Amino acid sequence: MKSIFNIFSVFAICSTVSLMYGQPKNNYHNDNFIIQSALVTHHSDLGITVWEITVSGEAGKTMPNPVGRLDGAPVLGYVFPTSLSPTDVGFNQTDGIVALALTSHPDFDDTPLWDENSDSVYDNDGIVWHPHWVILIKDDRVEGGFSVKQFKKEDDAVKLPPTNPGMPMYMDSPGFPVTTNMQRIKVVVPDYRMNNRTDFKYDAVSAFMQVNTSNSELPMLGVYQVFSVASGDLSLPYSVKQ
Repeated sequence: MKSIFNIFSVFAICSTVSLMYGQPKNNYHNDNFIIQSALVTHHSDLGITVWEITVSGEAGKTMPNPVGRLDGAPVLGYVFPTSLSPTDVGFNQTDGIVALALTSHPDFDDTPLWDENSDSVYDNDGIVWHPHWVILIKDDRVEGGFSVKQFKKEDDAVKLPPTNPGMPMYMDSPGFPVTTNMQRIKVVVPDYRMNNRTDFKYDAVSAFMQVNTSNSELPMLGVYQVFSVASGDLSLPYSVKQ
């Protein structure tokens, strides 16, 4: 746990610098991403946890402006960094921080098993807010100080859940339902989809991310700007409410 907090301390410093000196990306930095509170509640009678973020504005209202291609595609996210183990959510054991990211990105669809807009087309739903399990690692190549952990396709040690989108990153597309209502964005996670863990710690972050498929010096999916942090210092201070 100590190493996780050390990584988050670096992330918080990078994020502060980014917000002080970096320019907002396409005016995404607004009240819709200023976090007021975060809450994860376990409902034992249903065998689920409900994860929610409350913002100053209207959660989920601001969506990325499309660029028409995968390379350079913008991604907006409400992210829950956690103390969960990678094996709790279907990955092999690996270094990094397990996070549940609620994202929107109109330029591509990375949930091939799910039809979020119910139009019987499975590859046009990227703009609809949807969840991903990801492994985050410290990455000084991007302003936000973090990226989704990548791997070589031939690495036999890598294990991903069968619902993964087929990209060479520690990412899963679990299909949990995401809803937005006024100031809140919520996602429902069945207990069995995270090894029945209900004793983990968490935090909440809103961020701008970007896809890269052309520059080998940059990550495939990096965090370029952090808008808000629930705790203020990314120390994962929150516990699941039972």
